[in-house]
Amino acid sequence: MKAESREIVQHILGYIGRFSAGDVTEAESEASFQEAALKLFRYQFQHNAAYKKYCQARRKSPLTVRDWREIPPIPIQAFKELTLSCEPAEEAEAVFMTSGTTNADKRGKHYHPTLEVWDASMVPPFKHYVLPDRDRITVLVLSPAADLNRNSSLSRYLTKAVEHYGTSGSRYFYSQENGLDMEGVLASLQECTARNEPVLLIGATFAYVHLLDYCADHSFQVELPQGSRLFDTGGLKGQSREITAEELYRKIEDHFGLNRESCVNMYGMTELSSQIYDQTIRSRVLTGRAVHEKANPPWIRTLVLNPDTLEPAPDGETGVLAHYDLGNWNSAFAVLTEDMGYKNERGLVLLGRIKGSEARGCSIAIDQLMSSHKKQVKA
Repeated sequence: MKAESREIVQHILGYIGRFSAGDVTEAESEASFQEAALKLFRYQFQHNAAYKKYCQARRKSPLTVRDWREIPPIPIQAFKELTLSCEPAEEAEAVFMTSGTTNADKRGKHYHPTLEVWDASMVPPFKHYVLPDRDRITVLVLSPAADLNRNSSLSRYLTKAVEHYGTSGSRYFYSQENGLDMEGVLASLQECTARNEPVLLIGATFAYVHLLDYCADHSFQVELPQGSRLFDTGGLKGQSREITAEELYRKIEDHFGLNRESCVNMYGMTELSSQIYDQTIRSRVLTGRAVHEKANPPWIRTLVLNPDTLEPAPDGETGVLAHYDLGNWNSAFAVLTEDMGYKNERGLVLLGRIKGSEARGCSIAIDQLMSSHKKQVKA
């Protein structure tokens, strides 16, 4: 890596190491985030040609930006259209790719010259939000591990969760040949229950839909031991059908004996290097009352933007989400998503994807992205 890249990596690793402990004030966190964000913006403006062109189209540069909130978030579609990388893409240690369920021929790519920052960003928040009351737990994984899909950020996430926090009894239940081993999952749940051993079920949201269908078909019910919990990530819109969150959690309680307060949803995406979590388990452990809104680790900030103007919206007002992730040191620090939500005093509430004409400002940003890309190609 370039000397400047190594310097940026070390700076962000230092930030994560300092702020993952949580023993800092909000003022200290904000000042340090401001410094790191502006430093990273200068670096990306200099070394990421595609992102620089987009910023110029938005009339933003390190000379005009004085606050991290002014850094232009690049539309998430850019990861499909452009090579967003400060280091040579062909030298990346890992390339995480989107699923391509909408268009298999055009998958978003996120280049990681090193996974040091990605790993450092993942490990402490998992403990913070999923296991605040214990160091290890038996993890039962319902989705492919890293050895089955090296281009999946989720697969790496699941594997790291087991490596850092799983007991020796942790197991993976997905194979390329047979898919999800339903019988194996249910047998393990029964075995752990017989030993009164708490378990953590972990996987993509729709894996649970299929597992719960299997439970219903086979009249399976179990009361998992106290301390058990369930982790899911991803949406509830599957290729087979769509269900509501309320329906999913009702089925989880019916078949596994886990109420909503024992479940945590993680919001993440290929285009980010950090994750955002429900506060349910952590708040229940610390205060006895579950907070369902999501919270960010200190190195990723989320703004709710007015869909028409892309200006910050007041708390309580619905808008499109933009994430500012220091973990994205090599790609784009600021990412404009297709997700809607709002903030209140407790955290972030997700409302689903943008619909059609909801976001005129996002459409303008995409037009600017494509125009800057065309100019870059011609150049």
